[in-house]
Amino acid sequence: MARIYNRPTEKPKRRQLRSNTTTPEQRLWLHLRNRQLAGLKFRRQYGIGRYVLDFYCPHLRLGIELDGDSHYQSGGPAHDRLRQLYIESLGVELLRFGNRDVMENMDGVLRVIAARCGELERERGLV
Repeated sequence: MARIYNRPTEKPKRRQLRSNTTTPEQRLWLHLRNRQLAGLKFRRQYGIGRYVLDFYCPHLRLGIELDGDSHYQSGGPAHDRLRQLYIESLGVELLRFGNRDVMENMDGVLRVIAARCGELERERGLV
C-alpha cells in the first residue's frame, strides 16, 4: 500500500513551506503549538498525498487551512474543492479560515477550532 501521510518525496516541499510561513500562519501556530489548544497536538505543514495542510491534528484527523490571496485567484476555488474532496475522502475533516480572519479575529478563530475539536472528541468517543 502506498504511503499517504508525509511522503518522503514531499519532504522538501513541506520543509520549504515551513521556512516560508505567512504571517497569519505564524500567528495561528503560536496558539496551536505545544498543545496549547485543548491539550491537542497539532503539526504544521503536514502532508496528505500530494497536498500539504497548514495544520493537522492527528488525534482528531482534523486539518486547518488558511486561505490567502492565491485561493481567491482564477482556478483557486476549483483547486481547493478538489483538494478538499480528496482529503475528506481519507476521513480527514477540514476547517478553513481566511488570512483576514486570523489577523483580525484570532479569538473567534480559536473558539471555532476549540469547539470543533470538542465536538469531534465527543462524536468519536475520544474524551
